[in-house]
Amino acid sequence: MVAGREVTPQERAATERLMRYWAHGPGAAKIKWGVPGDFDRCVVQLSKYVGPGIVKGLCSNLHQRATGARPGHAPGEKHDKN
Repeated sequence: MVAGREVTPQERAATERLMRYWAHGPGAAKIKWGVPGDFDRCVVQLSKYVGPGIVKGLCSNLHQRATGARPGHAPGEKHDKN
């Protein structure tokens, strides 16, 4: 439900198109998933379109969709030992 009503099939399809765009399409090229700083680039890019209370959760979901893991846990990511 969104704002007290059910999501329509058209809204669900539009959301899926946007998720594909940012995870695997032209938006993904802007974010450069898997390259250090990808989560921060996502937050900068998507902050233009969604509010501050949503953007980090959305970017975390997109990161998982694009890389297979949550931010900081993707294969090949280096962790600071300090």
